[in-house]
Amino acid sequence: MKKVNIGLIGMEVMGKNLALNMESKGYSVAVFNRTGSKTEAFAKGPAKGKDILPTYTLKDFVNTLKSPRKIMLMVKAGKPIDAFIEKLVPLLNKGDLIIDGGNSYYKDTMRRNADLTEKGILYIGTGVSGGEEGALKGPALMPGGQPEAYALVEELFKDVAAKIADGVPCVSYIGPHGAGHFVKMVHNGIEYGDMQLIGECVWVFKNAFNMNSEEIAKIMSRWNGDNDVLRSYLIEITGDGLREKHKGTDEYLVDRTADITRMKGTGTWTVQSALELLVPIPTIAAAVFSREMSQDKDLRLKMSEKLTIQKEKYEGEKNALIDMAHDALYIAKISSYAQGMALLQGASKEYNFGLNLGNIARGWRGGCIIRAQFLDEITRAYEENPEMPNLLAAPRFTEVINGSLGKLAHFIDIAHRVGVPVLAMDSAYDYIVQLASSVMVSAQVSAQQRDYFGAHGYFKVKGLDDPRIMRTGDGKIREFHTEWMLPGRPEKEIIK
Repeated sequence: MKKVNIGLIGMEVMGKNLALNMESKGYSVAVFNRTGSKTEAFAKGPAKGKDILPTYTLKDFVNTLKSPRKIMLMVKAGKPIDAFIEKLVPLLNKGDLIIDGGNSYYKDTMRRNADLTEKGILYIGTGVSGGEEGALKGPALMPGGQPEAYALVEELFKDVAAKIADGVPCVSYIGPHGAGHFVKMVHNGIEYGDMQLIGECVWVFKNAFNMNSEEIAKIMSRWNGDNDVLRSYLIEITGDGLREKHKGTDEYLVDRTADITRMKGTGTWTVQSALELLVPIPTIAAAVFSREMSQDKDLRLKMSEKLTIQKEKYEGEKNALIDMAHDALYIAKISSYAQGMALLQGASKEYNFGLNLGNIARGWRGGCIIRAQFLDEITRAYEENPEMPNLLAAPRFTEVINGSLGKLAHFIDIAHRVGVPVLAMDSAYDYIVQLASSVMVSAQVSAQQRDYFGAHGYFKVKGLDDPRIMRTGDGKIREFHTEWMLPGRPEKEIIK
């Protein structure tokens, strides 16, 4: 029996396109789907005449693979992954490899990696980004697992991944166990933020100038120019989508599209992970919350009849506002990506992922949904200083923010005056301002409140002109408590 290079399970669009991609790069591929009719349709359709072998039982599927066997799962995250792993394990030998190419929760990937390691089976959780077109023509891949597991598929992954103009494939080893799926999760969270920021700009243009979709599409085309800092896949498809007409009418499709944005979970997981790791990502969270609000369509229809939102007519010059929006969006994007990269740093420290942020940014430059010219700048920033405490510390971004942050503030003000909620823009601005605050007065007040009602204690700064934290001689932070209910309110130092 002929033995093939790799097996792929899951004959939905992503799985089929990835199999075709692999075959086009010279690899023989065995395919299997739980529903055999889908495998048969693929074999008689797009895979006809290609080096793709259809199989209809898992035993036959496994037996067609060269040793060590390499199997990629392109099925729905969650229980379906566990179910296939359970069925595959008895058919595999030690040293064989299972690859999960779905959007799995990274903690599930960590668990599966540990369980399979005990059985001597290698496991990779790899993020695959780029949608249907990316899977077929070249996605961005984010593999995490044992180094020896990645070595088995490194050549294949580099062959099928997207390539940038410099020829670098959009894939590199991310780190152990759940690292790949964590990075893909954060990629998706950043994607949520990007989409929301662009959508807020479109809404402002509509409200401020009553622009139609074609006019806004032309702005997006300019912003997607060859040397523009906003040039990106999402800006490109936004412009393309806005031009589309509703079939059989002169109306634009976007105007007839229901204002409901659904979610598959990765954005929510990103926010949950940020809360667990104590890393603030307010712009990504705002994008998730905005999607949640969009799903309350019936409630919003009712409340729109009860609440009156004041909307001013904008009297400013159109081109000036468009230019302001361009720079405001760029600054907001810098802020949002800084939040995402900070979350990667936090996870790398907590889970010993050993993430190389420069390599991650380099891998996002093509194939994936957030691919953008802007990522070249992020890549260079981390190449120049891999130990940057925050992306906003990069001189190229510090200069932009110091020179133009006021434009983002002004744009937010205009948005509010014309009746547009800009949660993502607001939070991007506030993140920068909080990060640049040597003293957060709101936190001082909250710390005192907590000590007052709950005796939780508080720290002190050295003085009004010295905002550094008071420490003991051996470097420990000194903690205090005020006896708020006692006469004279005595203060004592808490010794632990």
